[in-house]
Amino acid sequence: MIDSQPARQEQLKTTLLKLNARAWGIALGLLLGLGLALATIVLVFRGGTAVGPHLSLVGVFLPGYSVSIAGAFIGFAYLFVIGYGIGRLIGSVYNKLARSD
Repeated sequence: MIDSQPARQEQLKTTLLKLNARAWGIALGLLLGLGLALATIVLVFRGGTAVGPHLSLVGVFLPGYSVSIAGAFIGFAYLFVIGYGIGRLIGSVYNKLARSD
């Protein structure tokens, strides 16, 4: 039996270049969600007269979000979904471009 070395190399290249789009989505979703949740919780525990005036502007884009403990969970949920979508898109586009070579 004759092994086709170029075909194996091409298969290895394709396998190595392929990204797991779901893993990218979960990773980016967790990164963005936890980032906002952590920033919100830090500001809530710091307290003061004006708690997070700049971060509270995120509520314009994320309905229901506020600089509070409940807002941290709401913001995490929103940004996890947004980050998942962006990560999934990055993985899918990369895989399509890597296969076209």
